[in-house]
Amino acid sequence: MAEGKTESPGPKKRGPYISSITSRSVNLMIRGVVLFFIGVFLALVLNLLQIQRNVTLFPPDVIASIFSSAWWVPPCCGTASAVIGLLYPCIDRHLGEPHKFKREWSSVMRCVAVFVGINHASAKVDFDNNIQLSLTLAALSIGLWWTFDRSRSGFGLGVGIAFLATLVTQLLVYNGVYQYTSPDFLYVRSWLPCIFFAGGITMGNIGRQLAMWTNEVGHLF
Repeated sequence: MAEGKTESPGPKKRGPYISSITSRSVNLMIRGVVLFFIGVFLALVLNLLQIQRNVTLFPPDVIASIFSSAWWVPPCCGTASAVIGLLYPCIDRHLGEPHKFKREWSSVMRCVAVFVGINHASAKVDFDNNIQLSLTLAALSIGLWWTFDRSRSGFGLGVGIAFLATLVTQLLVYNGVYQYTSPDFLYVRSWLPCIFFAGGITMGNIGRQLAMWTNEVGHLF
């Protein structure tokens, strides 16, 4: 009677479930890192503009850092950008409403340009009073959403982001971390929620486009 041969166990192959979890985690990590650095870059550029126009004032001991910005501003903005950029496509997926309006990189770049223009207007354009400036920026921000988003989830997230970001900013200014010149909305400027709303829409569009691009690339391999 011949003895049966025992095969030596080879390397275990990962099942499809483990592979999908791993690829999804790598996808999220790549998108998060890209969004973080985009947020850091935009924070450095836009915060420099605000400081040069004396819209925001930091204590003298923090002005010596890069681009005359407090060191903690770019990492905080980068982290917020990563969270927002990952949250938008996640909400779209859970709502079962994939966002397909103007899904191309050229549209995303135009959205970023409009956002930078809105921020530039808040620092450079002189209005008779802050109410006129706030109403103008509110109209521009809603116009940005209508032009590049038009989703109910995008609008709702933008409003929520504007509310939370304004609340955090109020607390920072109240505790003396920095200050705004001529505050007219408690401790900050009344147009600040418009900037946060436009920023949320912009990072949401970048996050959605990155999610679509990385999924398409993943399907090729």
